[in-house]
Amino acid sequence: MAGFKTLDDIGAVSGKRVLVRVDLNVPVADGKVTDATRIERIAPTIAELSKKGAKVILLAHFGRPKDGPSAEFSLEPIARATAEVLGRPVGFAADCIGDKAAEGVAAMKDGDVLLLENTRFYKAEEKNDPAFTEKLAANGDIYVNDAFSAAHRAHASTEGLAHRLPAYAGRTMQAELDALEKGLGNPVRPVVAIVGGAKVSTKIDLLMNLVRKVDALVIGGGMANTFLAARGTDVGKSLCEHDLAPTAKQIMIEAAEAGCAIILPADGVVAKEFKAGAKSETVAIEAVPADGMILDVGEKTVQSVNDWIDRAATLVWNGPLGAFEIEPFDRATVAAAMHAAARTKAGKLVSVAGGGDTVAALNHAGVADDFTYVSTAGGAFLEWMEGKPLPGVEVLKR
Repeated sequence: MAGFKTLDDIGAVSGKRVLVRVDLNVPVADGKVTDATRIERIAPTIAELSKKGAKVILLAHFGRPKDGPSAEFSLEPIARATAEVLGRPVGFAADCIGDKAAEGVAAMKDGDVLLLENTRFYKAEEKNDPAFTEKLAANGDIYVNDAFSAAHRAHASTEGLAHRLPAYAGRTMQAELDALEKGLGNPVRPVVAIVGGAKVSTKIDLLMNLVRKVDALVIGGGMANTFLAARGTDVGKSLCEHDLAPTAKQIMIEAAEAGCAIILPADGVVAKEFKAGAKSETVAIEAVPADGMILDVGEKTVQSVNDWIDRAATLVWNGPLGAFEIEPFDRATVAAAMHAAARTKAGKLVSVAGGGDTVAALNHAGVADDFTYVSTAGGAFLEWMEGKPLPGVEVLKR
């Protein structure tokens, strides 16, 4: 983390008010948090600052409220869940600025933790409004950003505050940036990327960036069909963006010029309908029936993917190889994920993965904990893979 200021650079914080931007945009049902993963990830930063005597004031958003404050998007239930994860009380202030926030902060003792209400109850948050940012800053002496998942947004609480207060990366942000540096910033080569998903149209920038940075690019999921079709292969009734054939061809041309190998499916698992337990068969990719849909890659392709993983020193993964949500079309993704996990556990591979479907697929395969790093950041992870600067990260540079 040579390029970023972290908690190691922060100095004495006892008695200081530390505004910590965290990601508490967690799933909630019937007023209860159903997945506390994001809370667990911010716990080390909160605990470290609290132990050093800081007054830890948490800033976060929740959902996409459109019309100001509402019970539906209140962070109050999440304060209770955060207290459970931390094993200590977490106070709650019913506003993130103004009198209610100021009163909550004024009542804090050294080491206390306080969560302020949803920053997105104010439209000025997403506009990065300077006046709103000043009101947030009024409650803090130091700013810590521990929400990489929101770092691709130039909002008041993710970017603006770093210009108003001494700013540092929290431990979760630090771990994410370290992992991403190992993945693409300054990786050990060879580097192999696996990119899957339904559509090429959502990942054009990503693919264009990767072919210039990795040694081999495995393309799976529905987007592989667009590349196959661009190459002249009949993909039957498979999901395919035929209008993006020129784009796919250009990506393949740029890959060839950059010396990046493109690995496309050699065989596919084909069915006439997309549903659980649908009758399917594995065929050579050139033999897809006119009424068939490719819903997963076959064993030959899995072997090829695993061979490339064996050659790699670094693996970056975004997107499943098939329609993993429905059996039996999860087999290829699970097999490749297990192989990558085994190589990682053996100390032979640095594996970095991210994106919502990817996290779900690795959890489905039971190997998420065995990868070097799995990002839950979603949009921020994708924009990083696309080579775009992230506003919330740029302001933390030394």
